[in-house]
Amino acid sequence: METVISFALVFGSLVFFHELGHFIFAKRAGILVREFAIGFGPKILGITKGETLYTIRLLPFGGYVRMAGEDFDTVRIQPGHRVGLLLNKDGEAERVVLNQKKEYPDVLFLEVEEADLERELYIKGYDEEDQFLRIPVARDAVIEENGNETQLAPFDRQFGSKNVLQRFLTIFAGPFFNFILAFLIFTALGLFQGVPTNEPIVTEVTEDSPAAAAGLEGGDLVTAIDSEPVDSWNDLVGVVQENPENTLNFTVERDGEVLDLAITPERMQPEGAPEEVGVIGVMYMSPFEKDPIGAIAYGAEQTVFWFKEIIRLLGMLVTGQFTIDALAGPVGIYKTTETVVQEYGIYTLMGFAGMLSINLGIMNLLPLPALDGGRLVFFLIEAVRGKPVDRQKEGMVHFVGIMLLLMLMIIVTWNDIQRFFF
Repeated sequence: METVISFALVFGSLVFFHELGHFIFAKRAGILVREFAIGFGPKILGITKGETLYTIRLLPFGGYVRMAGEDFDTVRIQPGHRVGLLLNKDGEAERVVLNQKKEYPDVLFLEVEEADLERELYIKGYDEEDQFLRIPVARDAVIEENGNETQLAPFDRQFGSKNVLQRFLTIFAGPFFNFILAFLIFTALGLFQGVPTNEPIVTEVTEDSPAAAAGLEGGDLVTAIDSEPVDSWNDLVGVVQENPENTLNFTVERDGEVLDLAITPERMQPEGAPEEVGVIGVMYMSPFEKDPIGAIAYGAEQTVFWFKEIIRLLGMLVTGQFTIDALAGPVGIYKTTETVVQEYGIYTLMGFAGMLSINLGIMNLLPLPALDGGRLVFFLIEAVRGKPVDRQKEGMVHFVGIMLLLMLMIIVTWNDIQRFFF
């Protein structure tokens, strides 16, 4: 149960912040947001506040912000339809009933001759006394059909009515908010756990390792490698990993004494790593210090570090240096969360969540159909051409992209199931 709750909190937070970015910038642009959803599939919980329905749905694999005009959701009334209109005090139709399921007092019935529910907002037609009327429609009118209600979306409140920059920012804000979330998580980690000093002090040396054979001991401070200064543990790890089977000259301080030790890193490929690296058999546990200002710097440093690292690994995937088998889907993320929760604790889980948030932001920015990055590409094309790509052609490209992503998700999930359960 602890793992389930942790997974729900981590994955839910990532999705929530991503969709919150879309939501905030859509509202700033004046776009009508019909629904803010966490998850897909059947609705579990739902509450309407203002003009937006907020829902939690059954399948916890993502979420969405449904904006007016994105899904061809514009209501059109054809000539000859009989509609019921409920008027407000200004004589505007505040409710348009297309198929009446319940009785309304003072309803005005019209046989429609002409209607415009996007730009001029009116309905023309004949009432029951055969009078021809032109009824203005309120901008926030509700369209009721078969008991379902949809708020009217005038054209200027639809996604497609906004300029390229507004639409670009609305879509880009989702991944960008994932980077903001990662920064907040890493900053919180620095505040609660403390900021690691990252000094290159060896905590423990593994028996029968290259470091042990060379005489390195726990507590030794590494000050230089091959006469190049070592300022942090990350510097030490980087040099060692880049030099498998190459002898390195370590300068260390031990109880006020300076020693020179020659260590040759072994070549090995850690589990889950895409390539072989050098290792010398040392363990490290950084001391922490409480520093609020340092925590902010730590949050920024970790965000930049993981951004670069994920881009590097993504490049290795593209160039074939490791295969699709190295990718993890929801099952893999769940199992990793389980390991982190059971073996490492809350601080490691926070770091894992920050890394996942950056990963989600980067993946969504990839210029692939159906992803946010794919949509941004179409906006850039529109900005260059001076006119949008045909909406049906763009929709077809995104549809193909969705099918390919679903196939990839199935493959990755199957690989996860085989890896963890067979």
